Amino acid sequence: MKKNAFFTFRKTLLIAAVTLHFISIQAQQWQNVGANPIVSAGNSSYNNLTIDGSGNYYLSYYDTSVTKGSVQKFDGSTWSYVGGTAGITTGTALYNSLCVDAIGNVFYTNQGTGLEVRKFSGSAWSSLASATTNTVNYHASAVSLNNTLFTYASDGSGTVRRFVNNAWEQVGNAGFSGGAAFAEMVIGTNNKVYTCNVLSGVRVYENTTTATSADNWTMLGGGIVDASSSGEQYTSDIAIDGSNNVYVAYISTSTLGRKINVKKWNGSAWSQVGNANFSAKAVQHLAIAVTSGGNPYVVASQWDSSDGNHLRNTVYKFDSTSNLWSTLGGDFVSDGQVTYNDLLIDSTNNYLVLAYSQGSTRVKRISLSALSVSDTKKENSAMYPNPTRGIIYFKGDDKIKSVEVTNTVGRIVKSQNDVQKVDISDLTAGIYFVTIKTSTGKTTTKKIIKE
Repeated sequence: MKKNAFFTFRKTLLIAAVTLHFISIQAQQWQNVGANPIVSAGNSSYNNLTIDGSGNYYLSYYDTSVTKGSVQKFDGSTWSYVGGTAGITTGTALYNSLCVDAIGNVFYTNQGTGLEVRKFSGSAWSSLASATTNTVNYHASAVSLNNTLFTYASDGSGTVRRFVNNAWEQVGNAGFSGGAAFAEMVIGTNNKVYTCNVLSGVRVYENTTTATSADNWTMLGGGIVDASSSGEQYTSDIAIDGSNNVYVAYISTSTLGRKINVKKWNGSAWSQVGNANFSAKAVQHLAIAVTSGGNPYVVASQWDSSDGNHLRNTVYKFDSTSNLWSTLGGDFVSDGQVTYNDLLIDSTNNYLVLAYSQGSTRVKRISLSALSVSDTKKENSAMYPNPTRGIIYFKGDDKIKSVEVTNTVGRIVKSQNDVQKVDISDLTAGIYFVTIKTSTGKTTTKKIIKE
C-alpha cells in the first residue's frame, strides 16, 4: 500500500531503474495465503476481505458446507474460524459484508431477517440489533474514523444507517439512490461517506458521517459517472485513497464490449484513469483496491464462453507514467473458472491480496515491494531514525509542505504543515506510514516503526 524509500537518480541510473523494475514486475508471482490453497470447507460465494491494524486478514463468504455465512482470520501463518466454528448465521447468507474498526472489533452483516448485524470483540460473536427488518439483498458496511459502524442497504430504495448507543440512526434521506444494486460504501478521513450503486449507470453519492435524516445525499458530479452494464454478475466497485480521492471501477455497456473502466473523483470532476475499456474481452465479477498513495488495482473474470479461459480472473495494475493498464502477475491468476472476486491492500506487509471462488474460496497475494518508476521520481527526502521512539526528522532538497502519519488501516493519526520533524511519542507502538508532500508537489510515503 505504501512506497519504500528511494534515492534521487540521475538520468543514466533512472534508465537502469526502469529496466530493473520491468524485470522485477515480470518475476512477481501470486502465492497462496496459508498452507492450503483452499480456504473454505465447501463451495462458496460472495467473498469479502478486510484487514485489521495488526495486519491480520479477515474473510467472509457464503459457505455451502453449512449453508450459512462464515468468517475466517489469517494471522500471518494459518486460517481459522473467527469464533471457533463455521457458520455464524442462522440461515442462508448469500449477501454479506465485512469490516473491522481501529480497535479490532469485526463486524459482519448478512441478508437474513432484514439486515442482520454481528460483532466479534475478541472472544465470541454477539448479535446487534438488525439495521432494518425490511427485506434486504445488496448491502455494504464501513467504519468511520471514530469507530462508528455504517450500513448501506437496498431497503427503502437505498438507505444508510449508523449504529450509535446501541441503536440505528438514519443518515441522510432514505431512497436517495433509487435502490442499491451492487451496493458499496467507503468512508474517508475527511469524515465523508461515499456510496456506489448501479441504476441506469454508475452512481456515487456523498454525505457526512454526522448527517441527520434531514441532510440530503448529493450525487458526486451531479449525475451518473458513466453508463454501465447491469445484471447479477456485472458488478461495480468503489475505493478511496489516503488523500480522499474516490475511484470507481465498472463494466461498460454491451455496445462498448462490457469491458473494464476506472474513473477518479479529484474533488471537482470525474476523470478517466488510464485507457478506457482496457480488458481484452468482456468481464464479470469486478473489484478495485487502491493504495493510500493513489495506486489502483482491479480484478475481473473474463467472460467468453467460446474461449478456454472463460471466467478465469486477471488482475490489472495502473502505470501512471505510461497512463496505461497492464496485467499483474501474469495474464490469469486462477487455473479455472472464477466468481466473486475481492481485492485488499495489505499495507503492513506490502501485498495485494485477492479472494475468489473457484468452487471453494481461495486467497492469493502478490508483493507490491517492487519499485515503480513514478515512485522513484517522487523520492527526494530522507526520514530518520527508523525505528523511532518519538521524534521523526526529515531532510531533503525541497521544502516540506505537509506531513501525515497514518495507521495500518489508513486512518490519519497525526498531521502537520511546514515542519522538519514530527513527534509521534504519544502513539502506541507499531507500524505507521508517513506521507511527505513537498513545495514542488512531490509526494513520498514511507513505512516507519514506532517502538
